[in-house]
Amino acid sequence: MDFDSDGVRLHYEVNGSERGNPIVLVHGFASDYRLNWVGTRWQETLTNAGFKVIGLDCRGHGHSDKPHEEAAYAVDLMAGDVVRLLDHLDVKAAAYLGYSMGGRIGLEVVLDHPGRITRAVLGGVGAAGAIDRADQIARAFRTGEPTDDPVAQTFYRFASARPDNDLVALAACISGLRPEPRPERLARISTPILIVVGDRDDIARGAPALIELIPSARLVTVAGRDHMSAVPAREFKQAALDFLSADV
Repeated sequence: MDFDSDGVRLHYEVNGSERGNPIVLVHGFASDYRLNWVGTRWQETLTNAGFKVIGLDCRGHGHSDKPHEEAAYAVDLMAGDVVRLLDHLDVKAAAYLGYSMGGRIGLEVVLDHPGRITRAVLGGVGAAGAIDRADQIARAFRTGEPTDDPVAQTFYRFASARPDNDLVALAACISGLRPEPRPERLARISTPILIVVGDRDDIARGAPALIELIPSARLVTVAGRDHMSAVPAREFKQAALDFLSADV
């Protein structure tokens, strides 16, 4: 299904019980809803737990429109996409699950629209991340050549392996999506937040430092997992279900 989000056509799915507690799932950079959350059995896990799962393909990704302008990917616009999806579905408030880029977007939703998110699980985020390598990643995507930067190499291999990806749009996305580092904003967050990272995640660095900036956040570390392999981890799913159970 599609909807119009401030002039951009975005694709979404709804699965699970119509009467279940709603949860919005937002994927990572260069991924999409199905790759991030269906193939890894997150959708199955959450629908079996009784949730109504709302899955979004972010602008620039999946079956959604893919603008080539950096300005189209400002973090407040991408956070607004989540809120406009909730409005489209007439959902007043929902839980949130985001990974990597989806985690960054989730923080912005909580900051800009705190009443719309009941609690948030943010995976693969830390005080630093891929956004700090945006220039190198964008250069690799635009030139079709991986750089010497290992993070840029990882994302280039991941994105270029999927023929449906528009690398020009993804370069614009990583360049445009630059949250302003303002610790005083994070200090005002009261929404319950669970941050989950793999202990071998070299992309989402400094998760303990991020936790220190958010009074309502706590951290779970998944042993033996890196940025890509943490997503399907059983420990991640169980930690999320335990955390979300307060709303069930």
